[in-house]
Amino acid sequence: MKFYMAPMEGITGYIYRNAYHKYFLPADKYFTPFLSPAQNGELRTRDINDILPENNREIPLIPQLLSNRAEAFLKAAETLRQYGYQEVNLNLGCPSGTVAAKGKGAGFLSFPQELDRFLEKICRGLETIGMELSVKTRVGRKDKEEFGPLMEIYARYPIKELIIHPRVQKDFYKNSPDRECFALGMKKSPCPVCYNGDIVSLDSLNEIRRQFPGLDRVMIGRGLLAYPMLLEQLAEERGSRDEKADRKRLRAFHEEVYQGYLEIMSGDRNVLFKMKEMWSYLIQSFQEGTAYMKMIGKAKSRGEYEAAVSAVFCDLDLR
Repeated sequence: MKFYMAPMEGITGYIYRNAYHKYFLPADKYFTPFLSPAQNGELRTRDINDILPENNREIPLIPQLLSNRAEAFLKAAETLRQYGYQEVNLNLGCPSGTVAAKGKGAGFLSFPQELDRFLEKICRGLETIGMELSVKTRVGRKDKEEFGPLMEIYARYPIKELIIHPRVQKDFYKNSPDRECFALGMKKSPCPVCYNGDIVSLDSLNEIRRQFPGLDRVMIGRGLLAYPMLLEQLAEERGSRDEKADRKRLRAFHEEVYQGYLEIMSGDRNVLFKMKEMWSYLIQSFQEGTAYMKMIGKAKSRGEYEAAVSAVFCDLDLR
């Protein structure tokens, strides 16, 4: 089974990826949070920083692009090719309302004819510049009945890998993933298919394995942010539980991310915002962490933040 780290906007940038890769079982692939090229295809400086090879040493990284303009997509892909990337991932899964309203991410799924023409143009262009295309998709904008026609479109193009999050855009992350839709995707896709959605434990992975015995790859987002040791559990590479060692690794991981943000960001406020966003998931690695998360959330200075984090690691048991 291959395990991929899902792109999570604002969290899984190169600082987080490198720290995770160092302290926990590495993912087989990492995907960047979406890079959104300008109309002329140029990428922002912060996006370039996130994909720089020197910022991703030993990281098997796939850049993800968010665009509904073929020319802009291809221009950005050419830039990525110049940095040595041979594959680009198309984001058709972002459920953000502001993104969808612009016809991007999962919002693009509302316009199948335009999506068909877009894929035709970018596949032709990517072949010219020597890059492969993978796609991360939801199963529709408003209704799962949209997915059948979407799969007919995907099947027409040389997509390397199709990552399916079996929810519609309006679900965001509510309701249960629709596994009937995922089954349709596995049946209709001529390329390898990856499952994404609500994998939070070995039990949840095994349930998916039983339903889809041919599945050989999964992408994990929120479950991995909440419990960075999760891949070790899923790969069944853990021996007896060593809570002291796990706590030490988690704390070292936190410190590496924290110091990384302090080095590249100006102002404590910005750093604390980033760390609090990470903790909104990471606190789930600990038992009964609600009150401590409130302490972290209320911290207005580095001193207050560091004291709250120290209390978490000293007082709480791991889940």
